[in-house]
Amino acid sequence: MTWQPVDCHAHSTHSDGALTVAEVVEKARSVGTRPSVTDHISRDAPTSIDSPREVARYLDDLEEHDVLRGGEFCWHDALWRELQPETVRRFTHRIGSLHSIRLTDGAYFRVFHRDLPAGLTPAAYLEAHVSSLEELVDEMPIDIFAHPTLISPSLRHLDPREFWTEAHEERLVRALHGAGIAFEISNRYRPHERIVQRAAQTGVRLSLGSDGHSREQVADVAHPLALARSVGARDEDLYDPTRHGSRTGAFDG
Repeated sequence: MTWQPVDCHAHSTHSDGALTVAEVVEKARSVGTRPSVTDHISRDAPTSIDSPREVARYLDDLEEHDVLRGGEFCWHDALWRELQPETVRRFTHRIGSLHSIRLTDGAYFRVFHRDLPAGLTPAAYLEAHVSSLEELVDEMPIDIFAHPTLISPSLRHLDPREFWTEAHEERLVRALHGAGIAFEISNRYRPHERIVQRAAQTGVRLSLGSDGHSREQVADVAHPLALARSVGARDEDLYDPTRHGSRTGAFDG
């Protein structure tokens, strides 16, 4: 079988995507990409999947289609903790996201907010981001860490090679490596090459994700694939739950 890239992160109308599941599948196939649907599953995200019952209904629908069955879970929201093992095994893979980071005072800051809390410097923000990731990998049984370099819009004008210290990059990739979690190369929130190179050199598996919400975005993994190849990743080593397995147990035995 000819190798095809897997878009491990795409959204449908089950959450904040514009396409139905069938349309996600059709778009991916039209561009030679293997599709997944990985909708938001949270009580604190734009989604209808906000309870264990709704998770089951979501999976019922995905099982009607030839598509990988994913879910994007917020670390700070407890819903992922409430799912029973038999439900978890129905997912082919699960993604964890830092849509909120924990600050030193214990408060959570939502990363899509444009205004930083008073006194929160870029350096302090980065420390909170990486510290939150270190907690996430210890707690969440996920396969992929989504958009690892996603930060507040108020900081996105900064050169990521200057905003990110090498020490913080090292902590992030070491945490992922130790937990066996893949680093998503996101097409929507693109990581800088240095951190992807560091992840690859450390032995972290890379994953491709469009994080697509519109028809134009879904299944567009050309940039992530090119970046993965540029740092020496082999196509067959890019995360594919059907090849590499999943912590959900979907492919066990």
